[in-house]
Amino acid sequence: MSVFRFAPSPNGYLHLGHAYSALLNADMARVRGGRLLLRIEDIDETRCRPEYEMAIYEDLRWLGLSWEEPVLRQSQNLAAYQAALDALKAQEVLYPAFESRAEIARFVAECEPWPRDPDGAPLYPGMSRQLSAAKRQERMASGVPFVWRLDIAKAIDRAGAVNWQESGAGPAGETGAISASPAQWGDVILGRRETPASYHLSVVVDDAAQNVTNVVRGADLFHATGLHRLLQMLLGLPEPAYHHHRLILDAHGRKLSKSSQATGLRELRGQGKSPADIHRMTGL
Repeated sequence: MSVFRFAPSPNGYLHLGHAYSALLNADMARVRGGRLLLRIEDIDETRCRPEYEMAIYEDLRWLGLSWEEPVLRQSQNLAAYQAALDALKAQEVLYPAFESRAEIARFVAECEPWPRDPDGAPLYPGMSRQLSAAKRQERMASGVPFVWRLDIAKAIDRAGAVNWQESGAGPAGETGAISASPAQWGDVILGRRETPASYHLSVVVDDAAQNVTNVVRGADLFHATGLHRLLQMLLGLPEPAYHHHRLILDAHGRKLSKSSQATGLRELRGQGKSPADIHRMTGL
């Protein structure tokens, strides 16, 4: 049976873009006679709030959606993320990096132009990757703050060719069999002290734990799928089918944000809009 999921973060109120993704997941699950799951991605304790989580349930129910219980909350799944990190360490494709954000920013600023990932962030320069195992252990034992980074070159060498099947479309209309390029993300962070697992790691662990067969999400995550497939291959996790949908944009052609009151579901409901109006506004 097909299993779909909608996985918002409770770090703000839902907007039209979230509504489109949630409704599309529900529609596709219904057409295929599948299941719809809800996952609350609340791993970022500094930004996620209980009132936003309650608002997610309220907005989705107002739209007429229902989902299976219980709802998976990432904050209750930390042991699974740690197990995934441990598995990657055992494969020697993970290493501790000790530079602060400010140190990396200064280095990059001195070396501009500098290569960037698909989201526009500068790639990690790789200073800590050159440290010996003994030096790494020494710094960790002394209490120097660090993050866990994926050695992308080693990971690709271990996993081999990375691809996925796309039934939607990427930013340039890519569809069908996609040959991925996870190297474009560089040595990404997979775990840090304040956030036990990055989005990239937690999403693949959660999808596998929930037996998700169909990942339906925005086109802004199209390129991240190559990285997600790499992690799935390294961890021996099943491969879902992917469908990246168009984004709902604002009047200036920009991706909607949770701070956008003009397209917030709570604001639209307060203006007297109905669920049918939301379907029409999203083009469904």
